[in-house]
Amino acid sequence: MGFQQGLTGLNAASKNLDVIGHNIANSQTVGFKASRTEFAEMVATAIGSAGGSNAGIGVQTDAIAQQFTQGNISITGNNLDVAINGNGFFQVKQPDGSMAYTRAGNFKLDVDGNVVTNGNAQLMGYPMDPVTHTRTASTPVPLVFPSGAPIPAKQTANVAVEMNLDARATDAAGSAGPPPIPATPRSAYGTSINAYDSQGVAIPVSLYFQKTATANTWDVYDKLDDPTATPPVVATPIGQIAFSGTGVLTSGSPLTVTVDPAVANPNNPPAPFPVTIDLSKATQFGAKFSVSNLTQDGYAAGQLTGINIGPDGSILTRYSNGISRPEGQIALATFRNTQGLADVGNNLWVETFGSGQPVMGTPTEGNFGALRAGALEDSNVDLTGELVAMMTAQRAYQANAQTIKTQDQVLSTLVNMR
Repeated sequence: MGFQQGLTGLNAASKNLDVIGHNIANSQTVGFKASRTEFAEMVATAIGSAGGSNAGIGVQTDAIAQQFTQGNISITGNNLDVAINGNGFFQVKQPDGSMAYTRAGNFKLDVDGNVVTNGNAQLMGYPMDPVTHTRTASTPVPLVFPSGAPIPAKQTANVAVEMNLDARATDAAGSAGPPPIPATPRSAYGTSINAYDSQGVAIPVSLYFQKTATANTWDVYDKLDDPTATPPVVATPIGQIAFSGTGVLTSGSPLTVTVDPAVANPNNPPAPFPVTIDLSKATQFGAKFSVSNLTQDGYAAGQLTGINIGPDGSILTRYSNGISRPEGQIALATFRNTQGLADVGNNLWVETFGSGQPVMGTPTEGNFGALRAGALEDSNVDLTGELVAMMTAQRAYQANAQTIKTQDQVLSTLVNMR
């Protein structure tokens, strides 16, 4: 009798309900990919059997295939939440050292500065040189940021000054006239900026500009005279700058000033160091003295305060000293056959022989998708579709149970024949 067909149908419908229930349960799981049950006919054949005479012996579950379609992207506002819009997987290093892959971008920063998943797997990426903005490794490594200790200070090497010196200024020494012209204090045309030594201590660097008797020429000082010192200190120029008749700088830039950290750092300070002063953008026009921009390239030590992630996976870190710099780039992986990946739970997949080895790259490169920071990829489960599929699977289960019941009634009739 045909109990086998109904029994296999019950098993298949039950497995289908398991898969549908799993999908529904994970409809709110970040980066989850829905599965579907795929069935295959079961037929018992013998060599030489007549074609078309076999009714078959039921159904079997052929595969449970995950559907790697794009999920909706929801904005969260958390800078460490990252969604992939397009192709690719995040590569993560599990606590046992093995590699896994995920679409769930709800990452965290642990106490050691590692970017990790909720299961403590480390996000992989390419470290970058913060100065040259180039990769320092050709293969992905765990991304680590200095969250526990401050980044070291950087000693100032260059100062850039953009300013205008008044073309109407007279010789700073003045003249007896007629008419008499009073002397101009050196401090009348001056500015200052903080430079940093190798320990990150700020040291003021002053610049004073004094008009000379020669047309369009100015002496540059790094200090004022000190008549109260014993003996009195008379400053000497560190250089001289000259302008053309149209107010454009013609000579004198750059200058070099020696900075002594002992001025502000009495605790075993570093040795004095040179700083280059770039005055190439200075002008001499008939307007009041003004400094429009004053910059230097040093900074104090700083603690990590925030992380921004770009569409190409580049990670820009912000520090308490005002510095922002690139620290790394998130890596993505693709596979020739994503259906071959093995689901190991915790929103992770691992490669198998069927999936092939991962092809590594970076977001927006080739066929890799772009990243969206402050957002997460939702589950791709269609809840309405799953509820309809559940009703269909329930009907299939009931129908298969009915075939077993009918076969039982037929068998009972045969047994009771007289």
